[in-house]
Amino acid sequence: MFANLHPLINIILLSFVASLGTGLGGLIAVIRKPGPRSYGFLMGITAGVMICLAFLELVQESIQISGWVTATAGFGLGAVFMFLLDYFAPHIRFGIREEREELVPLKECDSGEIVRERRLRQRFHLLRREGDSVDESLVNTGLLLAIGITLHNLPEGIAVGAGYLHNPQFGIFIAVAILMHNIPEGIATALPLCKGGICRKDALRVAFLSGLAEPVGALLASAFLVRFTALLPGALAFAGGVMVFITLDELIPTARKYGNENYTALGIIAGSMFVFILTGIFGV
Repeated sequence: MFANLHPLINIILLSFVASLGTGLGGLIAVIRKPGPRSYGFLMGITAGVMICLAFLELVQESIQISGWVTATAGFGLGAVFMFLLDYFAPHIRFGIREEREELVPLKECDSGEIVRERRLRQRFHLLRREGDSVDESLVNTGLLLAIGITLHNLPEGIAVGAGYLHNPQFGIFIAVAILMHNIPEGIATALPLCKGGICRKDALRVAFLSGLAEPVGALLASAFLVRFTALLPGALAFAGGVMVFITLDELIPTARKYGNENYTALGIIAGSMFVFILTGIFGV
């Protein structure tokens, strides 16, 4: 990045660039809704990127620095941390519910439905509608997905911060890979909001904001690891455990359920090849 800047500033800039992937995904969703094939392919790409990045880079780097004991412990802690976060945090998974109730225009609502519509307006008062009707179920889906992706991006920022502190070139490599990974997450956030009747600009805004947890996670992790450099190898493996859990628990099952299985497999292969290409380009 910028040689004369403090490492923490470079880490924040790198993680911010990586977080822009969710905004790019949101832009894709509001311009053109992806079909099952393209959705499965995109989710497959993000799964392939995550798996290869975790095993071939983060965990492998941890093993080379501190040995298999540290790498195993860090990897397991990362997976358990993500499991507990998923279990206790109020969000839903990446799956997009296809079931949709028939929308009723506001002018045809009875008094009870008008009250319900007013409650919905109050709950989502910062989100503008794209018409007279809002599907509360789909809007809830999009907002809860945004919460889930925000929670996932927080520990992903650890990978950028730890990677950069270990080797700036390695940190840039991780940030580019995560940028690609974040695109389908942005699609998964913005798509149900658009389908639910929320203004496209606001759907894009929610997708963009959900990615901003990544610089926060990178900053917190980096500020801690700068003082405790001995924990750096464990942090790399920890980030790898987080990524593998997300991939196996959410990305691949969702891609196979809501996308096309064959195109999901092709996406995983394409995502893996993308990581291989980046490895050659950055020499890490």
